[in-house]
Order: sequence, then C-alpha cells, then structure tokens
Amino acid sequence: MLLKVSGEALSPLPLAGEQVAQEGKGVAILGFPVGGALGFSLVTHRGIISSITPIALPQSTAQALNEKSIRKLRDGTFNILQLDATAYPGNSGGPVLDAETGAVVGVLNMVLIKGSRESALTHPTGISYAIPVNLVAKLLARPD
Repeated sequence: MLLKVSGEALSPLPLAGEQVAQEGKGVAILGFPVGGALGFSLVTHRGIISSITPIALPQSTAQALNEKSIRKLRDGTFNILQLDATAYPGNSGGPVLDAETGAVVGVLNMVLIKGSRESALTHPTGISYAIPVNLVAKLLARPD
C-alpha cells in the first residue's frame, strides 16, 4: 500500500538507475528514528552498501534447513541491499540516497537488532536492509 497525501505536491527525489547500487557504494539514510525517544527531528546517517543479497530470514536451527525450505527460499526471494549504516527501528520507509548524487538507491526496510527493540537505542548493530530502487520503481508504476 502506498501512502497518498493531499495538498500541494512536493518535489520528488530522483530515482537512481539499477546499476548505481553496488557493493562499497557510499549512501546516506534519512528518517525520523524512534520519534518518541529520539525526538521528531530528521536524522541522516552515512554508510555503505555492504552486500546485495537475497532476502531471507535465518533459520533458528540447522535442522530447519532442508530441501523444501531451501527451494522455497530460492523461488520466493528477491535481492535487498545490506547496509553498513546505523539506523533504528522507526527509520523504515526512509530513503537510501547515493551519497554523491542524492538519487534514491533504495528504501530502508529493516534494521537488525539484538535483544529487544529498546536495546537498539543503546546497542545498535549498524546493519540495516533496504529495498532496491528498481523494486520501488515497479511499485510506483502500478496503477491506483
């Protein structure tokens, strides 16, 4: 679902081409992390694209990995961007920008946390995940 806002249109951020997202590429992430705890101010963090990897949640045990689960992962996955950038719960949905051009290379989707959501504030992992811009563009191109 896309959020639609009425009123005067804002200037859109340019979308980068698919080829821009590369491992080692410098990025900036924007958002309003954990608004109630950190305040309602826009925050920017820098990082890099550390990996372009299939989206998959790790299995809790090695016994959960079997032929069926591996086939399901291969058939139902798409690539995401793993970022070496500090983000917090609540940053999700913010743009991931090419640090050089300002073009959107992805949308922040998940933050890896250890322990509770609250521990992410005091002990952030520095690992975040983003949906690549080519998938965002497909979503934006869908008819209403």
